[in-house]
Amino acid sequence: MTNKNNPDTQPARNHESAPEQKPIAPRTALQGVALVVIVAAALAGFGILHRVHADKVLANTTRELAAPSVTVAAPKPGAPVTSFVLPGNVTAQTDSPIYARTSGYLTRWYFDIGSKVKKGALLAVISTPEVDQQLAQAQADLATAQATANNSRIQAARYSGLVKSDAVSRQDTDTFVNQATATASAVRSAQANVQRLRDLQSFERVYAPFDGVITARTVDTGQLIDPGAGKELFHLQAIQTLRVYANVPQIYSANVKRGAKIDLTFAEHAGKIYQGTLVRTADAIDPVSRTLLVEIDVDNRAGELLPGSLAQVHFKIPTAGATFIVPATALIFRKEGLRVGVVTGGNVAHMAQVVIGEDDGASVQIVAGLGLGDRVIQDPPDSLIEGEKVQVVSPGSQTGAGGR
Repeated sequence: MTNKNNPDTQPARNHESAPEQKPIAPRTALQGVALVVIVAAALAGFGILHRVHADKVLANTTRELAAPSVTVAAPKPGAPVTSFVLPGNVTAQTDSPIYARTSGYLTRWYFDIGSKVKKGALLAVISTPEVDQQLAQAQADLATAQATANNSRIQAARYSGLVKSDAVSRQDTDTFVNQATATASAVRSAQANVQRLRDLQSFERVYAPFDGVITARTVDTGQLIDPGAGKELFHLQAIQTLRVYANVPQIYSANVKRGAKIDLTFAEHAGKIYQGTLVRTADAIDPVSRTLLVEIDVDNRAGELLPGSLAQVHFKIPTAGATFIVPATALIFRKEGLRVGVVTGGNVAHMAQVVIGEDDGASVQIVAGLGLGDRVIQDPPDSLIEGEKVQVVSPGSQTGAGGR
């Protein structure tokens, strides 16, 4: 049995007990917390940067997919412009419908279509029995008015002589003098009425107002004729000289001069060239078509050309600058004017303002607005706008690489 008071046994008990631990310093704890915060911040920043990068990639991909795909081609150089051809409308020098001035029945006509007539030639005769009777009545009224006026004149002269000797009153004299004046006016009125009916009767005979050819006859013998412009009797055209009208584009209007000699060709006279003279212009640009109306006169005394036909008008101009040929489908029609889509650096669309020359339907000549190195968009979409990003693709492919 061990004695608790024995000093020999006490050190052994102390040796068997656990060593005493020291407390953790506050500095070490703070370092741990800071490390945790730094790691958490690094993870959060990495996540944000990853999301921002993903958003940028998505936005770029969306823009690339939204950009229209277009094919481009360089414009083909064209020959310098020294002339251009425009359609021209051929009309007669003088063109007039012939109407009746009086009413009645057509008794006879003398010329049919294609007949060449001289000024004053009798074209037709109209029977007007009512006008004839009105003229006879007016002549009888004139004779009555003249008789009355003659009697009033004699009475006025007689009273004017007697009043000097106080044989008649002055009042009666004035009455007869005024009556003579009134009856004289009635005579002049009756004379004017007779002359009016004589003029109207003269319209029974229809005459040609100028030298020309009858191009239409719309009446026949026995038809009822009404006065006025309700129905024409004949159509007369002067074709010794023909007028040719053409609309010159605004870009060439400065080169159009009065007195210039212009070559004309006609489909019905293949290989033959007729020469006309530019006699006048409208001196104003049509705001709708942006063209200048010009008139060219051509000699047609041989009668080879026909009014109403279509002519090809050949205009000569000074040599212009470089021209280019593009497909007609490359043209873009906007309210601001004619445009052609061109791809610039960075695959950005530019709406180039152009001026066209000759147009054969499939291709168009561009006389201003394009350069040799331009990349012209072929068959552009209607929604194409200035500064829009586009994808340039090769013909036949479905996708493209923007910026290549």
